[in-house]
Amino acid sequence: MTRRTLAVVSAGLSQPSSTRLLADQLAAATRDELVRRGADVEIRTVELREYAHDVVNHLLTGFPSPALREALDTVAGADGLIAVTPIFNASYNGLFKSFFDVVDKGALVDRPVLIGATGGTARHSLALEHAVRPMFVHLRAPVVPTAVFAAPEDWSGEAADGALRARIRRAGAELAEQVDRRPAGTGVADPFALTTSFEDLLAGRDPA
Repeated sequence: MTRRTLAVVSAGLSQPSSTRLLADQLAAATRDELVRRGADVEIRTVELREYAHDVVNHLLTGFPSPALREALDTVAGADGLIAVTPIFNASYNGLFKSFFDVVDKGALVDRPVLIGATGGTARHSLALEHAVRPMFVHLRAPVVPTAVFAAPEDWSGEAADGALRARIRRAGAELAEQVDRRPAGTGVADPFALTTSFEDLLAGRDPA
């Protein structure tokens, strides 16, 4: 059985948070589809509100705290990423952007991503296409076609209702397909690991 890891990044600021609720449901839909395909799935959630001060300190100093380093490694080492943000002023919130500003360069290259957002009105759904998707395209991450936006009227109690439920299932299936097509991840690469033997180095043969 292939082991897969999903990193789930939620940038909700309140607690409880509709952003986290959407993130959890997207993760569950993706997990269910991967399990159906024969995978053993681990979900690792990064609640950004817990790292807000660490993110700012990293931007100022260039060094992450141990807790933030672990969160960054969770994202970098996952087979797939689910990223959900509340929409403020027609775009992602500052914490969401700041976190991905400190993600290691190249960490998301060829990493399948499912994007989602929450907002006070359905009119904000366009922010997924004009702000969130372009950010991940810039980071060279393949983003699945279906993006999921949830407005207050889309929820029934604590369960996604109607069209939102169907969209969550479709997006989860798309991410699962992309993850399933790729070799299983091996975790975060060790930057100090030797990629050339000592014998080759001494002989002046360095394939890098």
